[in-house]
Amino acid sequence: MLRIFPRVFTFPQTQRKVKISAVRRIFCSAASRTAAVFPVSMLKRIAVSPHTEMEPQLYRAPPGVRGMTSLDREAFARAIVVPALRVPKAVLYKALKSLKKSTIQRPGMPRVVQDEESGNDTDDFRLVLLDPNRVSSPSSFSEAEAEALLSLDIPQNIQYYELRLTYDNLKPEEVLGAVLPEGQDVTSGFSRVGHIVHMNLRDHQLPYKNLIGQVIMDKNPGVTCVVNKTSIIDSTYRNFKMETIAGEENMVAKVKENGVTYEFDFSRVYWNPRLSTEHQRVVQLFKHGDTAFDVFAGVGPFAIPAARCGVNVLANDLNPESYRWLQHNGKLNKVDSKVRTFNLDGRAFIQGPIRQELPALLKGKAGVHVVMNLPALALEFLDAFRGLLDQELSCDKNLPIVHCYGFSKDDNPQKDMVERASSSLGFPLEGRCSVHFVRNVAPNKNMMCVRFTLPKEILFHSETEQTEPSEEPALKRQKCEVTTE
Repeated sequence: MLRIFPRVFTFPQTQRKVKISAVRRIFCSAASRTAAVFPVSMLKRIAVSPHTEMEPQLYRAPPGVRGMTSLDREAFARAIVVPALRVPKAVLYKALKSLKKSTIQRPGMPRVVQDEESGNDTDDFRLVLLDPNRVSSPSSFSEAEAEALLSLDIPQNIQYYELRLTYDNLKPEEVLGAVLPEGQDVTSGFSRVGHIVHMNLRDHQLPYKNLIGQVIMDKNPGVTCVVNKTSIIDSTYRNFKMETIAGEENMVAKVKENGVTYEFDFSRVYWNPRLSTEHQRVVQLFKHGDTAFDVFAGVGPFAIPAARCGVNVLANDLNPESYRWLQHNGKLNKVDSKVRTFNLDGRAFIQGPIRQELPALLKGKAGVHVVMNLPALALEFLDAFRGLLDQELSCDKNLPIVHCYGFSKDDNPQKDMVERASSSLGFPLEGRCSVHFVRNVAPNKNMMCVRFTLPKEILFHSETEQTEPSEEPALKRQKCEVTTE
């Protein structure tokens, strides 16, 4: 049972008399409380003086957890003091709505607790817990909040309560900030792929990798596996080596992007959840009945949604695993009849299937698109279009539109992309193309997309000697070290 010992003193800031309570809480079971009210078992006795000051960093974990490498959740428990208002139950909902910016907002922590102040009106009141970083006295309320409290006939009598803060109430960055050495970066960013979280830990974080993985898994519902990248991307197949630092070792993920479902083995293919907006942007440029050639298709983030929009798709990837999951995702989304798949090097795909299909497509009216999403190397493949078709097939209409991706560290990435694309293609593209910023992948490193209509002077260049498809691009990719796109 709760006993309250009222004390009256004056706040120096406002010179208003405020009723402050010293409280004692005993631990009691949640079952003894109504479902609508959070149990008060988190509260214990405190004594509040007129000079009580709110702790500046109220949600710090105990200093004893610093350097912990094996997660001990109980070690994070500590007591904190929070202000509260006694509110009639009849106007509780309206009060919460008016005070939504000032009530306590912590994971797993109540905003309302039962008021057990002695008297016969116990059941008619509730205690609304306030954020101590926002409210320290009645003068802390905004003008709108003060007016709302006045209209609801709620006295601005601040009471203080001691709550037990636990691991469950802390945010992941707060837990990790308390554990990792002071002054070092705290890991909070990561990529989520279905049930898998992918991290890229720095050297100073590696001694804490298992704890970090467990915290990330605890604080993100649905995550059952946390992996850390242990090497650079192998740009042959655009995947990387990884180790499981928490949870199960199930790498087959199921994700949904822009309404499309994909399944794949994350450890053996390339997938970047940060590119969903770009996938959607490009697919929206296609029209029903168009044809799209996806030179580096991966598991199908361009190919599958394009096929769902009525686009005829020819999709290719050199990685046998990507090729297998590309076919699987076509069937999964019931568009396998609209997606023809290939397991070739990009250059071989351009000089094989694309070369074979283009003559008939150029005679039609439907649009033709070529997507080249291999940012580390795609620009180097543009020379494969030189003299791709015989001169006698030359035409001025319905030429293919190329969407080619690349990384740029240049101060003027747009200009850099145009110059490099022009050099590889062997034709000046300035004034004949557009460059779209996709995302920043690292400091001073941007992912860009250059879009242009393939010039007939290149496509039908009779003097350009054809080169046979070879393994050279694949070998070059094996030597190329890139960061995550």
